[in-house]
Amino acid sequence: MEVPFLMSSFQILCLVILICFIASTSAYVSLSVVEMVLAAVFYVIYMCDLNTRIGIINWPWSDFFRTLIAAILYLIISIIVLVEHNNSSKIIAGVVGLIAACLFGYDAYFTFPLKKQRHTAAPTGPTDGPV
Repeated sequence: MEVPFLMSSFQILCLVILICFIASTSAYVSLSVVEMVLAAVFYVIYMCDLNTRIGIINWPWSDFFRTLIAAILYLIISIIVLVEHNNSSKIIAGVVGLIAACLFGYDAYFTFPLKKQRHTAAPTGPTDGPV
């Protein structure tokens, strides 16, 4: 069960980025706060096994889109922060944001729902009896 470990590490990463953004500029803080809250919500949902009880929401797709949107937004904001580098905390926030974008992209790749489709294996032996 790899999902809870990844989500808790994403919460820690979002907290580090939040601290760096607060130290440098407060304009980009909302992305880190929203991602930290969403990671905590998904963490609780998967740990309490609520994803099997709430069938109205397609959880694999919602988790995929959450991580994909986070990767794109962290990439854009990190590039903006790195372009307007005024002090060292902005540079650190931009670099850690790029690392977060890579990690969220990695998570989006491995949570892509169509990649996990289950199927039964085809029979390999003769079907009409022993030869």
